[in-house]
Amino acid sequence: MLTDINPKLPMRNKNLTKRFYIDQLNFKLIGEYEEYLIVGKDKIEIHFFEFKKLDPKENYGQVYIRVDNINNLYQLLLNKEINIHPNGNLQVKPWGQKEFSLLDPDNNLLTFGQNLT
Repeated sequence: MLTDINPKLPMRNKNLTKRFYIDQLNFKLIGEYEEYLIVGKDKIEIHFFEFKKLDPKENYGQVYIRVDNINNLYQLLLNKEINIHPNGNLQVKPWGQKEFSLLDPDNNLLTFGQNLT
């Protein structure tokens, strides 16, 4: 039986990634190792592995995070002056989700979505 999923994304600089997720997105530090980082918030965890040679322009890492109050989260991030992806402003999608997206320091795409049905 499947019980959970924890995405693993590349990072070039552990300290930069940690500061972004903890200071900007209000995640908590769960684990920190020489070349590995784990952050979490509410019921999710995101794992990061060190990839120093990563070219952010060629990074296609993506995570879809379901939320239960997307309007509040979006406004909170705007208030903190977090950069929303230029093509990722809050909007209703044809597949029944209200979504927005942002990029982390390594161009991993984080899409936040709430089911409208």
